[in-house]
Amino acid sequence: MFKTIGAVLAVALAVAGCKTTEEAASAVRAKWIGQPIDNFFVENGPPISSYTLDSGGMIYTWRGGETSFVRPAQYQTNSNFGSRPLSSTSKTTTVTANPSPGVTVTRSSTTNSSFGFSAAPTTTMVRPAQHVSLFCEAQITADDQGTIIAVRINRDTEGAAFSLSRCAEIFGS
Repeated sequence: MFKTIGAVLAVALAVAGCKTTEEAASAVRAKWIGQPIDNFFVENGPPISSYTLDSGGMIYTWRGGETSFVRPAQYQTNSNFGSRPLSSTSKTTTVTANPSPGVTVTRSSTTNSSFGFSAAPTTTMVRPAQHVSLFCEAQITADDQGTIIAVRINRDTEGAAFSLSRCAEIFGS
């Protein structure tokens, strides 16, 4: 029981320390709004696309922190202790009698016996292996002078370690 309580507390503390996408968005806005767009791209890499606004400003789509891994298949092992006999035999005996002319009586009996029990476990695949891609994608708006005026996180995956947000890992929120 104490192991279970300890495990639940450990998971709760780990999740409490994780940053969310919204916390990452707040941190990146606090750091970059009012800064030159070029500084953002020098520090984090170039945008993947851009769109010119009628006002002369630009909307950039930036993507970073890209990595991937294979999440191994998940298996469940079930103990079958006592569910199958270690060895079993079956014997059928047939007796035929002719008590009177033209009458045949056939009697069959089967005897089953078993000894011991097998403890061989069975393993079942619960979830197949998965290819997981991690990244952070943001939309950054700059005015006609190249100053960042808005930042919005478009897409955010889980983090590489037990984090809820890849963007939080990248922007260090």
